[in-house]
Amino acid sequence: MLSPKSARALRNLSLVLVAASLTGCASSSIFGRRVMSEHECMTRVMYFESNRSSPEGMLAVGTVVMNRVESKQYPNSVCAVVGQPNQFAPGVLTRRMDRGSRLAAAMASKVLDGGRHRYVGNAKFFHTAGMTFPYTNMHYLVEAGGNVFYEKRKNSRQKSDPAFVNPPGLEAANRAARVMLMGYQTTPAQTIYAAPTARLVKSARQAQPAAIPLPGTPPQGDVASLGERPAPRAGDAMLAPISIDEIIAQGGGIQ
Repeated sequence: MLSPKSARALRNLSLVLVAASLTGCASSSIFGRRVMSEHECMTRVMYFESNRSSPEGMLAVGTVVMNRVESKQYPNSVCAVVGQPNQFAPGVLTRRMDRGSRLAAAMASKVLDGGRHRYVGNAKFFHTAGMTFPYTNMHYLVEAGGNVFYEKRKNSRQKSDPAFVNPPGLEAANRAARVMLMGYQTTPAQTIYAAPTARLVKSARQAQPAAIPLPGTPPQGDVASLGERPAPRAGDAMLAPISIDEIIAQGGGIQ
């Protein structure tokens, strides 16, 4: 049993930890040890786990992290989930970030503000695209940012099934989402993490929809003509909410 003095010390330490978690800074220091904010932890897992030029892939990774945070089977904070052993890339919370970190930071703000990748749904797992595993409980949902995302469902595939790839309609929706989200990538790369200022975060939240307006079910058919259209410049009209259905219709529609 703790002595009154030890109990008070433990209570004071808890208050310090709570205060550090509530601060708006990128990180704080407790007894000389840096404590990361949820925004930095989210930025880092997106940066190290997804293609660094793929905003929709980062959004998908962030969706998995938040699904775990909201599950009773995992820790209830972003940093605790990201820091779990053998779950994400080695050194995810310690390695140096470089090119692509600004895009990751912007997408982290979007996810922490409620944005989600609709096709990831409730998935809590993903692995590198193109790989196969001898398990039958991997129900694949979508490929994004160099990863494939899946739920665990009994007898959802056969061991001999090929590696999952997006059907044409789903890949078209991903491309449309990429065009819309690339409005974030309008600043040079940074070499160290810097938390977004309140002004920048407020601006991003006003300019972007709360979530990607993807169709409720993956579209089907040949929409290859979308790839022939010139991509708009970053920061143009794609900063405004865009209907994926309208984009597909403008590209020739679904046959």
